[in-house]
Amino acid sequence: MEQQSLIFMGLMMLAAGGLFYVFVYPYMSGQVAAEKRRSQFQGASTSKGKRGERQVDPTKRRQQILDSVREVENETRKKTNTLASKLLQAGMTIEVKNFYLISAGVGVGVAFFAFVAYGDPLIALGSGLVAGLGLPRWFVNFRIKRRFKKFLSEFPGAVDIIIRGVKAGLPLTQCVAIIAAESPEPVRSEFRRILEAQSIGLSIGESCDRMAESMPVAEANFFSIVVNLQQKSGGNLSEALGNLSRVLRDRKKMRLKVNAMSAEAKASAGIIGALPFLVCGLVYLSSPEYLSLLFTTMTGRIVLVASGCWMVIGIAVMRKMIQFDF
Repeated sequence: MEQQSLIFMGLMMLAAGGLFYVFVYPYMSGQVAAEKRRSQFQGASTSKGKRGERQVDPTKRRQQILDSVREVENETRKKTNTLASKLLQAGMTIEVKNFYLISAGVGVGVAFFAFVAYGDPLIALGSGLVAGLGLPRWFVNFRIKRRFKKFLSEFPGAVDIIIRGVKAGLPLTQCVAIIAAESPEPVRSEFRRILEAQSIGLSIGESCDRMAESMPVAEANFFSIVVNLQQKSGGNLSEALGNLSRVLRDRKKMRLKVNAMSAEAKASAGIIGALPFLVCGLVYLSSPEYLSLLFTTMTGRIVLVASGCWMVIGIAVMRKMIQFDF
C-alpha cells in the first residue's frame, strides 16, 4: 500500500509539473512578453517605414532592407511549434500519425507492465498517460537540442567554405553543393535541403528560408537574411558573409564563456534540487515508519502535493536564473 501511494504521489507531482510548465512557465520565462514586444516593434517599424518612404526617396533602399529582414523573420516564425516542425528539427523522418501510434504503444506498454507489477488500474492508467504523453516528446526535444548544438558547432566552418569559394569565383550554389557533400551532420543535411529546394524551382534566398525554418536558430536566420539581402539588393557577398562569420564565432565564444561562468551555479542548482529527494529516500530506507504518515494519511498526501508543487516552482526559477539565451 505504501509503495502504491508513493507511486501515485509521484505521478501527481509529474502531472502538476507538466501543467506548470505548459501554462505558467511561458510567463515566467518571458516568452509571452517577448512575443508582445516583437509584435509592437514590428507594427511601429512598419508605420515608420511607410512614412519615411513617402517623405524621403533615399530611404527606399533602407526600407527595402528592413522589409526583407521582417519578411524572413516572419516566415521563420511560422509553424515553429507544431509537432511536424519539431520532428523535422529533430532530424526524424517519421510522420506525425506514426509518432502518435508510437506514443500510444509506449503508453499501453508501460501501463501493462505497471498493472502486472502493482495490480492497481489507477497506477497503471497514470503510468501509461505519463509515459505515452511525456517520453516520446521528451525524446524529440532531446534530439532537437543535441542537433542544434552540433549545428552551431559546425556552421561557422561552413560559412567560411562559402566565403573562400565565392572569393575564388565559384557561384553560391556550387559552394552550397560542396558543403552538402563534405560537411558533417547536421550541416550537410540542412544544406542538402537547400539544393533540393532549388531543384524544384525555388531561388537560393527562398531555399535558405527553408533552412531557417527547419533549423530555427539565430545563426541560420542570420545566414538566410544575408543571402536574401544580397539577392535582392546586391553587394559583395563574400564581405557580408565574412562579417557574418565573425559574428557567429563571437557568439560561439560568448556562449562557451557564459557556460563556463555559470557551471558552478548549474551544479549548485542540481545539488539543491536533488537534495530533498535524496534525503527523503535515505530516511525512507533507514526508518520507513518515520515517513509513513506522509503516504497513509490525507494530511500527509496534501503536504506531499504542496511540497511537490513548490519544488517544481523552485526548480523552474533556478533554471530560469542559470539559463541564458543568445
